[in-house]
Amino acid sequence: MHHEHRPEHDGVPASPQERQATAERIAQSFEQPAQAFGIANATRIDARGISPRSWAISEGGVISETGTSAQAFEEAAERHGIPEQNRIDAHGMLLTPGYVDIHAHGAWGMSFDDGADGIRTARAGHMLHGTTRQVCSLITNPLDVMEANLRNVREAMRTRPDVLGAHLEGPFISPLHKGAHDPACLCDPTPERVAALVEAADGCLRQITIAPELPHAMRAIDTFAHEGVVCAVGHTDADFATTERAFDAGARLLTHLFNAMPGLHHRAPGPIPAAVEDRRVSIELINDGFHVQDPVLRLALGFAPHRTVLVTDAMAATDCPDGAYTLGKLDVRVTDGHARLVSNGAIAGSTLLLEHAVQRAVLELGMAPADAVEAATLAPARVFGFDGPNAVTGAPLGLVCRGHAADMLLLDPSSWQVRHVWCAGRRQR
Repeated sequence: MHHEHRPEHDGVPASPQERQATAERIAQSFEQPAQAFGIANATRIDARGISPRSWAISEGGVISETGTSAQAFEEAAERHGIPEQNRIDAHGMLLTPGYVDIHAHGAWGMSFDDGADGIRTARAGHMLHGTTRQVCSLITNPLDVMEANLRNVREAMRTRPDVLGAHLEGPFISPLHKGAHDPACLCDPTPERVAALVEAADGCLRQITIAPELPHAMRAIDTFAHEGVVCAVGHTDADFATTERAFDAGARLLTHLFNAMPGLHHRAPGPIPAAVEDRRVSIELINDGFHVQDPVLRLALGFAPHRTVLVTDAMAATDCPDGAYTLGKLDVRVTDGHARLVSNGAIAGSTLLLEHAVQRAVLELGMAPADAVEAATLAPARVFGFDGPNAVTGAPLGLVCRGHAADMLLLDPSSWQVRHVWCAGRRQR
């Protein structure tokens, strides 16, 4: 059996040239058929719990068999004709499903708004850290620019199974809680604007963040829901009752809990308790200790078990040095890994990776390992129905089990650092 040795460094290329080559290699990997392989002697952790001495076999990009006995692995590998060099001994490393990030804007100096190059480069930055599938978040821009950016995501989806579609964070958000969005581009979700975005997306729009108090918001939520788009309440000044109405109209997600919304107040409950109380609704959480500090994070992890979705809201500076960057047309300064607008000091997304969000959840916040993994795998997949067979991913996402997509990670058991990555049965790291 082939042995995986722990590298001395984290294995992520640092120079722009190496990163470009890596991005190209990952993009090309999806043009090749997926090889059959097996991983054995791993500690599997997914939403179902922890299973030592686990193994999994992948064929055609899908997990075809799993088990927990070394002898059964050898017999299954023979039966499936897995060559010796494709049988991997994990030496007790943690085996988890690939991470799924449903809210991120970029990495490696590029944004998902930056066309085909931006999508290719930013996806590579997240892929190497274990995010095997991603919804590409697009920032508020003039509507024609947002429509063009949607078409770019649609185009990427034709050749890349790791791109799940697009998330529009704006333009239908509150100027009172605009965060790092350009106030000049914010607008009301009139039927004409909604129709134009749906048409440009051509089926690639997965979620859209909406402030439900805007004049045409309830009708827009209903329209988007009928088009199969998940509406997220966020960047909003809505009260409890308005948020409840939005969920009844079809909204199913809360954009980054606590951020860009009224906080918890005992006499003005606002959108947070409305989302926590509604079992139909999933709740995004940015676990970097900066957007939401640890005492509140620990509290929040108990709000909505199995409905909490770890997201990054990562911008272009993710996995890059501190310095000057842009978010849409706005200038951003990153200091100590924290991104803020130059103009007014507002938090401008994060430089978080899901790898680090899961590490923090387990090692710093004390979250149960299976729950932390679920929040980065099955819970985000479930938001869009990707936890079962579906037209976008084909095989389900979010578990290491038979019939699911062969998106798998091997992690260091002590640090939870991602060591090896497979996406749709293709080795990426």
